[in-house]
Amino acid sequence: MRIVVALGGNALLRRGEPMTAAAQAANLRTAVGAIAPLIIAGHHVAITHGNGPQIGLLALQNAEADEPYPLDVLGAETDGMIGYLLERELVGSLPPEHMVATVLTQIRVDAADPAFAHPTKPIGPTMDESEARAAAARHGWTIGRDGRGWRRTVPSPRPVDIMSARVIEMLVDLNVTVICAGGGGIPVVEDETGALRGIEAVVDKDFASSLLARMLGADLLMLLTDVDAVYADYGTPAARPLRLIAARDFDPSSLPAGSMRPKIEAAMEFATSTGHAAVIGTLADAGGIVRGEAGTRIVA
Repeated sequence: MRIVVALGGNALLRRGEPMTAAAQAANLRTAVGAIAPLIIAGHHVAITHGNGPQIGLLALQNAEADEPYPLDVLGAETDGMIGYLLERELVGSLPPEHMVATVLTQIRVDAADPAFAHPTKPIGPTMDESEARAAAARHGWTIGRDGRGWRRTVPSPRPVDIMSARVIEMLVDLNVTVICAGGGGIPVVEDETGALRGIEAVVDKDFASSLLARMLGADLLMLLTDVDAVYADYGTPAARPLRLIAARDFDPSSLPAGSMRPKIEAAMEFATSTGHAAVIGTLADAGGIVRGEAGTRIVA
């Protein structure tokens, strides 16, 4: 089976942990422990991952420079770092004949996307309100509430095309495990001459993973997070897991914008356009998800 596995931010860093290379490597070792059995079982796997805390920290460190690097360049830096750590752990966990490759992935967005007028994607460390407002005033950032804290927010346009999709597909066809579209990919726009240029934005990882899965002709899209399923009435005594969601019968706008909504929308895009299932669940349940025994399954 051809599978796209989208790792949530908790696969790299859990809330409250220091953002050190050692902490991230330890978490990735756990993530690889769940993914490697799928690869050894013969599935062809492409892996995507988040980079919100990492790119935000770089942007914070970079803000005082005379000529700060733009977000697309910082995204490429974090993708390279995370790809290296993930590839290193995979190579150490797979049979020696199995190949792994990291592909820095440019993803084209529309320069006219309305998201550029509404920066809503949180990146960087969580701050209290006073810290966040001070940082916003100092750097000219937009900020927003994220859970119990505040974070910097940036535009999150929808992905339109994956520039290296043919390269990724060629590698997957050869049964190379590919790490790609990190952090939703490196956002680029096409100018009037057809040339690509980077743009200040962050593409949502789940929408990028859905587009990648469709372009690769994947049989399954796995959106892994720190919750074992999508829940109705989440956070209340009446909470209950939804094991099957039919896209034609479900309205994702009924969910809060900062909750599972982007994951469900991305899963629905994949399911309705391919006829295959997307599943939302935990990393620990990866094997059960493939067997149809765990997570929330989204079908057309």
